[in-house]
Amino acid sequence: MCRSRKSTDAIQPTSSNSRRRSFSSSFQTPKSLKPASSFSDPSPSTTSTTNDLASSSNNFYFISSSDSLSTQTSNTLSSLRASLPENPHIYDFSLISSATTNFLSKRFSSSSSSSSWLCHLHGKQVVVFRRKLRRSIELDDLVHKLSVICRSHHSSLIKLLGASLSGNFVYLVYEYVKGANLGDCLRNPKNPSFTPLSSWISRMQIAIDIAHGLDYIHHCSGLETSFTHNHIKVTSILVAEDSLTAKICHFGTAEICGEVSEEEGSRSLGRTDSKVMKIEGTRGYMAPELQFSGLVTQKCDVYAFGVVVLELLSGEEALKFMFDEGDGGYKRVSVIDTAREAAAGGSGGVRRWVDRRLKDSFPVEVAEKMVLVALECLEEDPERRPEMKKVVGKVSKLYLESKNWADNIGLPTDISVSMAPR
Repeated sequence: MCRSRKSTDAIQPTSSNSRRRSFSSSFQTPKSLKPASSFSDPSPSTTSTTNDLASSSNNFYFISSSDSLSTQTSNTLSSLRASLPENPHIYDFSLISSATTNFLSKRFSSSSSSSSWLCHLHGKQVVVFRRKLRRSIELDDLVHKLSVICRSHHSSLIKLLGASLSGNFVYLVYEYVKGANLGDCLRNPKNPSFTPLSSWISRMQIAIDIAHGLDYIHHCSGLETSFTHNHIKVTSILVAEDSLTAKICHFGTAEICGEVSEEEGSRSLGRTDSKVMKIEGTRGYMAPELQFSGLVTQKCDVYAFGVVVLELLSGEEALKFMFDEGDGGYKRVSVIDTAREAAAGGSGGVRRWVDRRLKDSFPVEVAEKMVLVALECLEEDPERRPEMKKVVGKVSKLYLESKNWADNIGLPTDISVSMAPR
């Protein structure tokens, strides 16, 4: 996964120092089951007992490598394995605990809601991502979601390889891909003047990759289902070092962790037992309806995509607070507001607004159209936002226009660029 900053980071006057992320794989199936009477947060002192998934009705059962299988639990486990196509893995928790040195190893990333560790499982490098469950998960529902998500194949997605349960936490194992998150690529903390995305074509490539990946998540072509990502932001998008292509991280997190649920045909955020709304999102990327009602839809992803595109074009943060020398306080600066002002100023306004590190080497008309596409995704009324299929069509057309522009002026489009600051 890509490292993600805390949702509260965006309200601070300082910029985020989120680090880069990625993922890779292999697993072990559990050996036995025993019922667990309660959930508990795993710790170094309790990792000798291992667990994983299986349940009867509404209860979870933990898998322990030290217990023998009864006939009933054996049948349950056999049924579980048979229902998971293409071998998505249910990891034995002891394997994950051992790989992370009882979770004492240096964390790959950490935020208010999650932590991850870069480690090896069966000799392969993976990223283990820990997140708290928002609600208990029915076995059939979990098996179905895991089987579909692990069966998904798209070049713009970081692949989920499997999962494990321990207490009220879920451990998601993702493939490892070397690279850096989009936020760090656009705003390098060591050298603000440097970016590996120094050409217009490289940024259009990122935009089209994200659009295709998000469209796949929403429609899951061939899998007869659809998902909502609910975590689209620059720190959840990996830029692969070898190809400078974009890959979306955290695919399946919202579904498996119970952050969204099916209720009367709509997808709404989960609530705790105290019925207090738990909104999963980051300031600056959250659609208005998500903030006010907690309703999670695919149009929320479209909104977040629009914000990411504006960051990609301008190089600026989605939301920041800048010191105002006039009144001695801080003023809120949104990339959405600055983009709207630029679009109102026509081609001249857009040209001044686009990231100066591109050195005016970009097709201004295409840039203006890209800003308008992003602003269309940012309509306050979700019904007025386009679906990702329509967005993909528009961005693809503008990508081809950008390629033609580069070919006409003789710009190379396949340069290999190092991500290291200069």
